[in-house]
Amino acid sequence: MHKVEHIGIAVRNLEASNLLFEKLLGSPSYKIEEVATEGVRTSFFASGPNKIELLEATHENSPIQKFLDKKGEGVHHIAFAVDDIRAEIKRLKAEGFTVLNEAPKKGADNKLVAFLHPKSTNGVLVELCQEIKE
Repeated sequence: MHKVEHIGIAVRNLEASNLLFEKLLGSPSYKIEEVATEGVRTSFFASGPNKIELLEATHENSPIQKFLDKKGEGVHHIAFAVDDIRAEIKRLKAEGFTVLNEAPKKGADNKLVAFLHPKSTNGVLVELCQEIKE
């Protein structure tokens, strides 16, 4: 892991939250996309070298909707950039972390992603992100 890739924030209303974060950060979202396999619409903001991802559920069985029902709006996950996601999954499993994805899957913002269970990371959902090379 060589940097924080982004911080994910669960929101109930993406349009309203986009307006809020646009005012907060002083710039508009640079990308909005849906990840149908995860039941989520995302919106990305850049703030200097940092990124914020807003996440809105697209259906009631979405992991984001379950998070919102349980905890309300707020920080959902922290994502770290990795060069080789498969090697990192293997390394972290060997270190005793609970990996939620045995194989990476396509996520938002042109990334392969995998998650670590919060029970093995002091209550923080950790996402691993690798840029997809075209």
